[in-house]
Amino acid sequence: MFIKLSLPAALLGLALGGSVHAATPATPAKPLKPYADVEKAVAPLLGNVPIEKISPSKFGTLLEVVTPRGLIYTDKTGSFVLFDVTAIDTRTQENLTEQRNNELGKFEFADLPLKDAIKTVRGDGSRVIATFEDPNCGYCRKLIGELKKVDNLTVYTFLVPIMAADSAVKSAAILCSPDPAKTWVSHMTDNSPLPAATDCATPLERNAALYHKLRLNGTPAILFQSNTRTPGYIPAERIEARLAGGK
Repeated sequence: MFIKLSLPAALLGLALGGSVHAATPATPAKPLKPYADVEKAVAPLLGNVPIEKISPSKFGTLLEVVTPRGLIYTDKTGSFVLFDVTAIDTRTQENLTEQRNNELGKFEFADLPLKDAIKTVRGDGSRVIATFEDPNCGYCRKLIGELKKVDNLTVYTFLVPIMAADSAVKSAAILCSPDPAKTWVSHMTDNSPLPAATDCATPLERNAALYHKLRLNGTPAILFQSNTRTPGYIPAERIEARLAGGK
């Protein structure tokens, strides 16, 4: 009787006394990091500020460079860098740079670490906002005057010492005082002297990290429960409009 066996090639080779070497799959080449040369050219200008992402921008051939301290722009070879750019749509007059920062700094108001903020309440406090402010900020002083005109408002103020060399000392003196809310408001409205600085744990480092995470760029900044924001000082009537769901 004749029996025909069908053997895999490897087994057939062994059966015939030969040697068979299975082909080793080629290791795929590690993909190059996009815009690695651009990052190498731009990074020295940023000091210790890390580059998070480089990608094409909406502005012609410019590349968008995302950092924790804001947006910068360069070309496809990194031959120049544009800092502090404000792009305005000529048709709609909209601030495109602000829109992009808002996209990158999306937030949920409910997730804000409000325990790190100074809490002040007017009326029943049923409406809530959060602000980022510096004790040396002139427009922050104006904002507090406007907030006094808004009834039934709770304000959570995150102190971020970014304006002057003594901002951190002043912020710590406010936060370490027996009544931070009273000290903050009286200092900013009446220029009341601050108490002597005392040693206490403050949230200033966490506040600074949050400030950069949210892509804020200056004080004051106002965050609303609608998960929207407005940069800079605005008068009471605009705050009322935003609280009512307007712009």
